Amino acid sequence: MHVVATAGHVDHGKSTLVRALTGMEPDRLEEERRRGLTIELGFAWTTLPGGGRLAFVDVPGHERLVSTMLAGVGPVPAVMFVVAADQGWQRQSEEHLAVLDALGVRHGLLAVTRCDLADPDLADLAREEALAHIAATSFGEVEPVMVSGTTGAGLGELRAALERLTASLPGPDADADVRLWIDRIFTVRGRGTVVTGTLGAGTIGVGDRLAIGGDLVRVRGLQSLKEDRERVRAVARVAVNLHGGAGGLRRGDALLTPGRWLTADVVDVRLRGEPAHDLSRELTLHVGSAAVPVHVRPLGDDTARLALRRPLPLRVGDVALLRDPGAHRVPAGVTVLDVRPEPFRRRGAAAARARALASISGRPDGAGELRRRGLITRTELAAMGVPAPSEPVAGDWLADPGHWEDLRARLVAAVEEHAAAHPTDPGLPADAARRALGLLRDGYDTADHLADDRRHLLTAGMAAYTASGVIGQPSLARA
Repeated sequence: MHVVATAGHVDHGKSTLVRALTGMEPDRLEEERRRGLTIELGFAWTTLPGGGRLAFVDVPGHERLVSTMLAGVGPVPAVMFVVAADQGWQRQSEEHLAVLDALGVRHGLLAVTRCDLADPDLADLAREEALAHIAATSFGEVEPVMVSGTTGAGLGELRAALERLTASLPGPDADADVRLWIDRIFTVRGRGTVVTGTLGAGTIGVGDRLAIGGDLVRVRGLQSLKEDRERVRAVARVAVNLHGGAGGLRRGDALLTPGRWLTADVVDVRLRGEPAHDLSRELTLHVGSAAVPVHVRPLGDDTARLALRRPLPLRVGDVALLRDPGAHRVPAGVTVLDVRPEPFRRRGAAAARARALASISGRPDGAGELRRRGLITRTELAAMGVPAPSEPVAGDWLADPGHWEDLRARLVAAVEEHAAAHPTDPGLPADAARRALGLLRDGYDTADHLADDRRHLLTAGMAAYTASGVIGQPSLARA
């Protein structure tokens, strides 16, 4: 299966086109059908000429519903951008394109609709104008199709273009950790809570246990395109019937593989768009189907620290956007650089952080991450979305080779200094060794994750030097 979202100005015929392609009604609400206006996300599907299944996420085009539009397009890999031949490029065409560009969407096509209502010259003008706008974004050049959802003209060409589009999409990783962004929640009598979303990576099966909001839930049942399934592999539209701990869910929550994700309420990001210092300090972060208010702290020209009002399961390399809902604009797209940044504890720390972030690409880099942190567990590194560059040095702990050798040298020096100062002692106490290596610090905030991590290293890491609680002769430390 493939999943494609619609995008484009209100009343340009997105839902009409989906209806014509699928024979299904994407507008679920009676109010939508009465007003001829999409208000909520709509879903429909069809079989392409080559036999593949294609699901559509139909999004609203009204400027007041951009947040809903974002919840639909956020997790979807490709877009059918719709522009009406008789109206051409409009305000929401521009904002929808800005949204998609900020998210870095690269796969799509252009459907020029309502060609039955425009003379050929006007339709050609609308097509060329739209192609020029789109070419200046992350999409680059896209295939255009002239079509009428009302008369059916061009639908065959559009189906063929959609097949070419889906064939060009990169294959999903069906073995990846699951992060299903929820875009709809409802209750089925006798079955309980059902959530839906676009599964972009991984596999979900009946009986699986998944994490959500600190709780574990069990997958009671699965459907994809209204068919019962035992397992669903990405990419797919999926409905998940949950059992246990599923109260208070909302759009923007995510079903996760347990123990494989970090939830972050502070992240460092790279910006694409307006300079960091020109941004409003209070914006909304959109990622997946989530929309969370954030406080923006500029660091460098194109880097910032975001403080999220509620934590989200984020990884290094995630792409999101910042939106100013009051001004109806998207000032910047963002790439997540760090989901576990150190707090700023001294004057000048923010400027130093900006310099450090300048060398980070935003692509998961295990060696680089280890070099910056010195020590980290393999489990935490994987939860950050970064592959381990080497085998652990002790227990689950990874160490940068240079940092590890520095620790060894400092330990030897500490043992020798203690032996010289206290020749009758059997050796250097383990706590003193930990303090000498910076693995235990007075006054360190024990609520901070680094404090807990380093205390865990006390057992695992020191095992590399001694099996007892005392570091003995220097020869032992060198071994």
